[in-house]
Amino acid sequence: MATVVLSEAEKLYIVHGVQEDLRVDGRGCEDYRCAEVETDVVSNTSGSARVKLVDTDILVGIKAEMGTPKLEKPDEGYLEFYVDCSSSATPEFEGRGGEEFGTDIANTLYRVFSCENSVDLKSLCINPREHCWVLYVDVLLLEFGGNIFDAISIAVKAALFNTRIPKVRVLEDEEGTKEIELTDDPYDCIRLNVDEVPCIVTLSKIGYRHVVDATLQEEACSLASLLISVTSKGTLTSMKKVGKGSLDPESIFEMMETGQRVGKSLHIALQKILDEEESLGTSRPKVGFLG
Repeated sequence: MATVVLSEAEKLYIVHGVQEDLRVDGRGCEDYRCAEVETDVVSNTSGSARVKLVDTDILVGIKAEMGTPKLEKPDEGYLEFYVDCSSSATPEFEGRGGEEFGTDIANTLYRVFSCENSVDLKSLCINPREHCWVLYVDVLLLEFGGNIFDAISIAVKAALFNTRIPKVRVLEDEEGTKEIELTDDPYDCIRLNVDEVPCIVTLSKIGYRHVVDATLQEEACSLASLLISVTSKGTLTSMKKVGKGSLDPESIFEMMETGQRVGKSLHIALQKILDEEESLGTSRPKVGFLG
């Protein structure tokens, strides 16, 4: 994970500002920075999205491939997460430095999406016990500038919204042999309902208060953070503490309330962007992840 070394004077300046609800960049404690979101940026995927949160740059590509349902859930498809931390994102990812952090992010995503209603996995089933769609979610961390979990969760939700899965028919002959036929029409596809897909809100404890969307400098002043996954209705689906410091119960409850409140606003803002892009169709100008 990228770290910033600050002097004691710089840390005091940041901490004192947070106590007064005035951060170095002028935001309040519950304010996000402006994020750029673009979908359909990678041509050879079923769905993709890029999210740029100031100096944090995330690219997510989703590929739908046929697989076999898991034994314990024979009538459902499933998601697989892979996270690649580019060595150019931060010097600490050079060599194999990013592998451990990438695994940690993937495990967090599995935990967030383990909530039963986050994605309708039954809609990914083609033929119970035999065929289903597996969604391979590839996350590429291009640039690291703080608040990585929130940015990734936004990008994953945007990519799932953009995902189009071909419709299939299961044909059975007289001998009982089943054959799968994919539609040739690119517009005849399944769209995922992302209403219940959670976003992660990271709350970083600084002094006696907590902030959302912490910068790298603010993260250097925080000994403990709480990762909360929240649905668009404000339902809390999972929670994880990170950092070496401790959090008292009162702080945790306050952070949970903030996370639910901020999370609802985050979903509304994201859905507005996604709906606007969708309404423009093929006429919208594309920037692309290299733009």
